[in-house]
Amino acid sequence: MVWASGRAGTFVVTSDGGNTWKAGVVPGAELLQFRDVEGVSAKVAYLQSIGVSGDPTDFRIYKTVDGGANWTMQFQNQNPGAFYDCFAFWTPKRGISHSDSVNGVFPDLRTTDGTTWQDISNNMPPALPGEASFAASGTCVATQGGQNAWIATGASTMARVLATRDSGDTWNAYNTPLVSSPSAGAFTVAFRNPWNGIVGGGDLDPNDANNARTATSSDGGVTWTLTNPPPVTGAIFGLAYSHGAGNGDGSRTVVVTANAGGAAWTPDEGTTWFTLPGVTGYWAVAFASPKAGWLVGTNGRILKISF
Repeated sequence: MVWASGRAGTFVVTSDGGNTWKAGVVPGAELLQFRDVEGVSAKVAYLQSIGVSGDPTDFRIYKTVDGGANWTMQFQNQNPGAFYDCFAFWTPKRGISHSDSVNGVFPDLRTTDGTTWQDISNNMPPALPGEASFAASGTCVATQGGQNAWIATGASTMARVLATRDSGDTWNAYNTPLVSSPSAGAFTVAFRNPWNGIVGGGDLDPNDANNARTATSSDGGVTWTLTNPPPVTGAIFGLAYSHGAGNGDGSRTVVVTANAGGAAWTPDEGTTWFTLPGVTGYWAVAFASPKAGWLVGTNGRILKISF
């Protein structure tokens, strides 16, 4: 089972490994862009939208329990300055949604029942001036285990990772070595266990297209070290682990990156990189297993990959 989302209120889902896809449009969301989708099963999924008109109420969360036949709007933003970038779930009913900062505060949300969303802004660390995330691939938030989560930020003086060990009750903010400016920062983050993770980013400015970078952490996101640069241009929009890939014994961990200027993979978390030849214009990547991964790009393109 794989879900993907896009512009004009569109979602797609496959339950046969990508051989066939069912597409639909969420009623009332025809003008919205779904920048993130979290698929729980072939029947249950959540969608998070941004708008195209500057209307703060365009930031919404929808849920289906019948494979996309019907959708219920669970959250509709009323905060004029909020911009909800991405969300992620620990379990089918426990998740967190992240927004750009508003007046020094992150108005983030959390659900514990899969139905209602509560404001946890008082739990979040203070924001840097202008600090924000990037709604590029829906992976600026990563969850792991039952309580761990990480948020990638930028757009300020420092690209940071916000981390929680208790399901969002308390958070700490840690600096990364990625470039940061109003158009740059950390775009995407993933962890393969409670301690080992990778963050990717760069700069949206086309005049500074050679800042695609990744950094790794081995202490749960407290400290970060730059890897060798991935062989792509532009910012890294999304990245994902393909756990247990290669060698036939599950001993290798592969990371795949996606961005408009190319795609690349590394078998050693950034020491060695290989390009995916001819693959450009893809914004997001995710794996169901080492043999089943998908890159999602512009104009409805979905590319299956495996390791």
